[in-house]
Amino acid sequence: MKTIIAACSQNLSGSRASIQATLRTLLAAPWPSQRDIHSWLQLLSVLQWVLSFLLLGIVSLLLLIYLVFTSFWPISALYLAWIIFDWDTPEKGGRRLPCLRRWTVWRHFRDYFPVKLVKTHELSPSHNYIIGSHPHGILCVGAFCNFITGSTGFEEMFPGIRPFLTTLAGNFRLPVFREYLMSGGLCPVTRRAIGYLLSKNGTGNAVAIVIGGAAESLSCRPGITTLTLKNRKGFVRLALQHGAHLVPSFSFGENDLFRQVVFEEGSWMRSIQQRFQKMMGFAPCVFYGRGLTSIQSRGFLPYAKPITTVVGEPVTVPKIEDPSSEVVDVYHEMYISSLLKLFNENKTKYGLSEMDELHIL
Repeated sequence: MKTIIAACSQNLSGSRASIQATLRTLLAAPWPSQRDIHSWLQLLSVLQWVLSFLLLGIVSLLLLIYLVFTSFWPISALYLAWIIFDWDTPEKGGRRLPCLRRWTVWRHFRDYFPVKLVKTHELSPSHNYIIGSHPHGILCVGAFCNFITGSTGFEEMFPGIRPFLTTLAGNFRLPVFREYLMSGGLCPVTRRAIGYLLSKNGTGNAVAIVIGGAAESLSCRPGITTLTLKNRKGFVRLALQHGAHLVPSFSFGENDLFRQVVFEEGSWMRSIQQRFQKMMGFAPCVFYGRGLTSIQSRGFLPYAKPITTVVGEPVTVPKIEDPSSEVVDVYHEMYISSLLKLFNENKTKYGLSEMDELHIL
């Protein structure tokens, strides 16, 4: 019996010593610093945003289709009924959720790049505005962060102004994704939706339109400052019809977030991209960014490059219900002049040289 007790005592002593050694090893190991934790939070915030925009709509649609063939089919039936009932809501101002705009995750998203908003002129709450957002880039990070999230302080810089951002109307036909978009203040880039915000939603509305669209995204590369704008005049006509002032904005650094394989004009791959763009409204870009675990690896996350969005001087626009082409051309030229002024006055402050020029196609 004494021998058994002695053996047990030795085993307990050995186990206790082993546990103590393990605890000492854990305590001696370097713990993640506060900076490391913030870096991971920033990376995860960008990851959820990229996955939401690239996959949320498609995955939700496939899931609802799958549920139709299971005992959970009432979920799909109820959601279909909801979409039919709620079909016109995106065209009538959407359904903003202020709490979503104030999510802490958007502050981490802002700090990852980081994104900064610069105000150059006042915007009066007694008017409505169309903000031209340039350039498009791959995923419009600057426009989303500044006009949809509250992380850069748009509403504090421009008190009384409610920002909206337009995107493809087809996105609002995708289940769940449409709710995600509307909650932040996105609306379809259609005449009806924009007209509603500019005429039936009071004053103090600022509708941001990424004017270059899919065509511009096909040519975006680091160091390239070329905009698709010369023949884009529909936004000017809308501004005239509703008496909304035109405000140029430029996101310096937007084109540096991804690397894109740009196919030459006339190549068969470029033709496929352009045909897809005409049919679907967006262009399939071949791009890559950094990976999740290392900046040296390739993946679909944007590179951490600073973005500075400068909001320029408003162009005063009168209300003309049926403006002529000549009048539209005049205000289109005024808008381009204001945009060029904004670019030239700020380019050396935010990463470009004095020799860099803004090319408009």
